[in-house]
Amino acid sequence: MLPQDKLIHLIKEQCEKDRRISACMMYGSFTKGEGDQYSDVEFYLFLNDDEARDFKSSEWVKDIASYDLLFFNEYGTEVVVFSNLVRGEFHFLPESEMDMIKSFKDTGVFPDTDSMFIYDTTGRLKALLDALKGDGPERMTSHHVNFAFNNFVNAWLMGVNVLKRGEHARSLECLSHVQKYILQLMRIREKNTERWLNATKNLEHDLSENAYHAYVAITSRLDAAELYHAYSNALRAVEELIHVLGDQYPFDIDLVFTHKLRSHLNDLFSA
Repeated sequence: MLPQDKLIHLIKEQCEKDRRISACMMYGSFTKGEGDQYSDVEFYLFLNDDEARDFKSSEWVKDIASYDLLFFNEYGTEVVVFSNLVRGEFHFLPESEMDMIKSFKDTGVFPDTDSMFIYDTTGRLKALLDALKGDGPERMTSHHVNFAFNNFVNAWLMGVNVLKRGEHARSLECLSHVQKYILQLMRIREKNTERWLNATKNLEHDLSENAYHAYVAITSRLDAAELYHAYSNALRAVEELIHVLGDQYPFDIDLVFTHKLRSHLNDLFSA
C-alpha cells in the first residue's frame, strides 16, 4: 500500500468520527487513476457552519499523521508536509459553501467522480460530484487560440526587453510564461487539451516527439546566450503554429508581425 493510500484511509476514518465534518471530497491524481508514490493528497472538507469559526485545522491534521510543516500557500490553500514527506493540500470550508463544487466543471475533466467522494452527512455531495461528469470545457476554440497567441507575445516581448537590460533572472521567469502559452497552442494542434491549465503535466507522454523537442528548444539555463536562443526558438515554434492553426482559427497575429518581433530580437543582440 502506498503511504498516500494509507493517509486517504485515515482521513476518511477521521471524518467519520468527527461530528464537525459534514462532508469530504478528494481531488487530484488519485481521483484520475494517475496517483503514484510521488503524488500529493488533496481534499476539500466542509464543516458544520456553527463549528467552522473555532475549528483548528492544525490539530485535526495532527490526529491523522505526524507532520513537519503546515502553512497557507499564496492561493490560500492549507499545505501539509507529512513526516514521510508526502505533501497534502486541504481546504476547510463551511458546509454552506459546498455549492462551490459546481465551479470545478470549468477547470477540466473528472473521469471518476465516485473516487472523489470520501464522506458525507448532508446528502448533497454525491449529486454535486455527479454533475462534474462528462466532457470538460471546450478548449479548442478561437477564443483560446487567440488568447494563447496574444499572451505569448506579451510574455515574449517583456522577456526579450528585460534580457537586453541585463535582468537575466527576470527574463528566465518570463520565459516560463512563454513556454506555457506555446504548450497550450501545441496541445490544441495535437488535440490534447485535457491538461490545459497545467500544460506541462505528463508532457513527456502527451505530446508527439516533434512537439516535445520543440519545447526542449525553448528551455534555458540562467545564461544570456541560452536565453537568446530560447526566445528565438520560441518565435520559430509560434510561426509554425501560426502556419498550422491559421486555416482552422482566426487570431490577431500573423507572420508579418512575428518577423517584426524577430527583427527586434536580432537588433537587440546585434551589437
